[in-house]
Amino acid sequence: MGIEVVVEGLTKSFGRQNIWQDVSLTLPAGEVSVMLGPSGTGKTVFLKSIIGLLKPEKGRVLINGVDMVNSPEREIMETRKLFGLMFQDGALFGSMSLFDNIAFPLREHTRKSESEIRRIVMERIDIVGLLGAEGKLPGEISGGMRKRAGLARALVLDPQIILCDEPDSGLDPVRTAYLSQLLIDLNAQIDATMLIVTHNLDIAATVPDNMGMLFCRNLVTFGPREVLLTSDMPVVSQFLAGRREGPIGMSEEKDAATLAAEQTNGHGHAAGPRTVVPQLEPSPGMPVRQAALRRRERVVSMMGQLPEAARTAIMNSYTPTLDGGRR
Repeated sequence: MGIEVVVEGLTKSFGRQNIWQDVSLTLPAGEVSVMLGPSGTGKTVFLKSIIGLLKPEKGRVLINGVDMVNSPEREIMETRKLFGLMFQDGALFGSMSLFDNIAFPLREHTRKSESEIRRIVMERIDIVGLLGAEGKLPGEISGGMRKRAGLARALVLDPQIILCDEPDSGLDPVRTAYLSQLLIDLNAQIDATMLIVTHNLDIAATVPDNMGMLFCRNLVTFGPREVLLTSDMPVVSQFLAGRREGPIGMSEEKDAATLAAEQTNGHGHAAGPRTVVPQLEPSPGMPVRQAALRRRERVVSMMGQLPEAARTAIMNSYTPTLDGGRR
């Protein structure tokens, strides 16, 4: 099973520019979480801070008792082996075949024999649906295939935590739908903790167990997916509806005068209640997703702390199974 990731009071700046401040959240073990936010809100910086590639000025990231911000570098390096990282562009070596790209971490970080490496790599290639393409170069395949190859490489060291940085970037809606299903199927198979950074609303609506959003140097919210998907907060409503009217501007947040003018002109009102679409289920033949069972128990136990709209959405999704059946 995946490992819980606890983020406490994280603050990151570059020089005088504050990226985000006092971010606290917990990624539940084995569950899929998504971090949303407009472009430029520091989502990728957040991923790199979790894995210890960037050093926030304040706060902690606790994984198995190791603080990825403040622990000795030796402990951070050892804990980093628990991670698989899927980069935005796949980050493949252009002169190496897909097989050699995917095998690279095994050859660099283990002493496994070539026959064992071949077995592991081919298993991962099969999981991401690239059998038959292992001999091709990255330049000879589509963007979607490069994404899947990057995911296969992230899996070869059997990570317990998988970080995906905008896995949908550059993909058309159909390929994005395939990728969304692949991520759910992957979670069903390996039960790893997953954090996906994206601004793709289709992934956000259908994939995660939990959702958060970064905006205006703060974590707006983080919790069960239904909380964000039913939120009436202006910034959340604007982002999910893809509207121009609201706090998010073209380059940054809008000033108070602009927002007041929108209200005066009748453009500042949030849309009506949104329908929460069902979360994706694993494909036929896949194992039951254990994270979904754990998540149901956890969310039902915290119902009293959730907003009414979120409670209603949760009850609607679980009602057929709250009598003891399995979703």
